[in-house]
Amino acid sequence: MHDQPHSPQPPEELQEIGAPEQFAALAHPLRQRLLFVLGHRPATISQLAAQLDARKGNVAHHLKVLREAGLVHIAETRRVRGGTEHYYQRTARRMVVAEPRADGTAAMLAAVAQELQRSPAEIILTLRHLRLSPAKAQQLAETLARLVDESEEDGEGQPMHSVLVTLYQQAAQPAGTDTSP
Repeated sequence: MHDQPHSPQPPEELQEIGAPEQFAALAHPLRQRLLFVLGHRPATISQLAAQLDARKGNVAHHLKVLREAGLVHIAETRRVRGGTEHYYQRTARRMVVAEPRADGTAAMLAAVAQELQRSPAEIILTLRHLRLSPAKAQQLAETLARLVDESEEDGEGQPMHSVLVTLYQQAAQPAGTDTSP
């Protein structure tokens, strides 16, 4: 038996998230973590459970939710020892949520927090508040997106690193309150 499928179909480049079932699927940290792991190569339930330190039953349930929402699919099926082994893969390399919802964002941040706790290397986590004109904010957003999109990956044997980038305008503050650091 091989550890990986022979030649899975590559995922689509971009998928826009907008359907209610997609938002519901994104509202759980384990499903977010499954999407993180499935971002680079297909994996079986057993492989995912081992990598995420989760029970196979939980992984199977959450994969079903992601599959029904159209966020993962079965990339390959194999017969092994009288059973069937499925390799799951994300449907797209990049998933973009045009209008993020609080529950999905909270689940993604919780998933990132869980991943940070498991990181064997030093991490960088910075929150900074900046006063920017709309033009400068747009320029910064484009620069950050370009930096992440243009980052070249090393070979297969290198450790996986994750990058979370967000730039958002804070809600208007009542007069007389100052939110500067």
